[in-house]
Amino acid sequence: MSAPASTDRTPQVLRVLICDEMNPGLLDHDGFQIDYAGNMDRSETLRRLPEYDALITRSRTKVDRELIDAAGPRLKVIGRGGVGVDNIDLEYASLRGLLVLNAPESNNVSAAELAVMHLMAAARGLTRSDRKTRAGEWDRKFLGLELKDRTLGIVGLGRIGSMVADRAQGLRMNVVAYDPYVPESKFERLGVTRAASLDELLGQVDFLTVHTPLTEETTGMIGARELALLKPDAIVVNAARGGIVEEQALVDALHSGHLFGAGVDVFVDEPPTADHIFLGAPNLGITAHLGANTREAQERVGAEIVSRVLAALHGDVSKGAVNAPALDPKTLEALGGYLDLGEKLGRIQAQLLPGAYDIEVTFRGEFPVDPAPVVSSVLVGYLSGSTDERPNMINARALAKERGLNLAVREQTDSPDYQTEVIVKVSTQGPAQGPDKARTRTVGGTVFGRSPRLTRLRDYRVELEPEGYILIASNQDKPGAVAQLSTLLGTWGVNIAGMALGRAARGGEALFTLTLDEGLSAEQLRAVRDLDVIDSAYLVRV
Repeated sequence: MSAPASTDRTPQVLRVLICDEMNPGLLDHDGFQIDYAGNMDRSETLRRLPEYDALITRSRTKVDRELIDAAGPRLKVIGRGGVGVDNIDLEYASLRGLLVLNAPESNNVSAAELAVMHLMAAARGLTRSDRKTRAGEWDRKFLGLELKDRTLGIVGLGRIGSMVADRAQGLRMNVVAYDPYVPESKFERLGVTRAASLDELLGQVDFLTVHTPLTEETTGMIGARELALLKPDAIVVNAARGGIVEEQALVDALHSGHLFGAGVDVFVDEPPTADHIFLGAPNLGITAHLGANTREAQERVGAEIVSRVLAALHGDVSKGAVNAPALDPKTLEALGGYLDLGEKLGRIQAQLLPGAYDIEVTFRGEFPVDPAPVVSSVLVGYLSGSTDERPNMINARALAKERGLNLAVREQTDSPDYQTEVIVKVSTQGPAQGPDKARTRTVGGTVFGRSPRLTRLRDYRVELEPEGYILIASNQDKPGAVAQLSTLLGTWGVNIAGMALGRAARGGEALFTLTLDEGLSAEQLRAVRDLDVIDSAYLVRV
């Protein structure tokens, strides 16, 4: 009688290589072999990497095409300890189906505490007194400021901004924040007063700190005009990203005496040159981008990225995903145009109604495959530029949940006007807000071939290609509105690339959209809204 077949099904040990110096914490995990070799030579990394399922780096190792190709088919996950992933070729990793993870939250406490430190140092003239004392000048005449009962303004109420708010409240400060992308429920939970606009915030605070991602929208958002809106003897802190506060404007406000003091941890260009304007500015405390540099943060970074990589190897990709590996060719071929459409609909809604409480995605008609990935693309578009992390197809749902967004997905087999249609409805109405504060926006679209088309704005039917800048205007259905607006745009040299019209009923409210080759300034948009024939006007960039 022959021997029975082997029943040994011992699972394969998953191997992880850590090739950069860090504190990875515990390396003994069941089912994993974790090899730590800090500062591994690149040639050695290239040689050994094909034996591993995952690679963990810091900023030293350049994970480029050569390294990814050398890894071969076994590599599945790349982990980056910390926030930045500039040393990783994300596009190529995505094409190869590799998941890239980071651990940005590990630094949050350290970054928040540094911002508070800068605030306190500026209020008490720490940098000034240190410099004078070292120079032999015993100056006890300087009068600082107390933080108690002062009002702190926070721009960006994400993870770090929320921590700063909590610590400021512990110092008995009043906290006001401006963040149009955060729902009202978060402000209420944190006990933070909401400012309806940046200008409203600036006019009522004693101290200002910024904690928002650096995007096209936030670059230079605190310039000379904004600094002038602050009370005399205000304090400004930027420990977020260089360029959010205009460097020259900050220095000018310090030299003029309008600001009592300031603190910065970040520069536009790092490291700064020897003649950088910050280095000679009065009452300015400077640190060398040290927000993440504490022993505790570095320990958390190593342990957290190891934990996330191990979870990802077991199929849990809910935390830290930086990229989205390409969908399988069949799904991508079937949904490619809808994925593009979904992201554009989300991006439009983020500009029409930021800070939503509810997002509802409705699929109408028979889609070629399960359209579930389109939901993620809608969230990517809605969250882009407004979170501490970059949203993608993997992490979008987790980021939406963290933001406090309620997500609903509906399917309707009938599509009365198009073969398929995607409708995205967002609302600010939440349990604690009441019906008087409820606002809703609805946009919809379809795909012709592989080309997205906008089909619905509010209750109006439109049909235009969602590209570039779109001016959305409403008016009473009377002759002359489009002509007057077109004439005004012509005087500015703004070219109209396309137009779509819609109305609820003859003689009632009408809506028309214009696609423009270029955007409008805030002053130009106000001029559009001031036209007698225009009831409302919004400009979105797709």
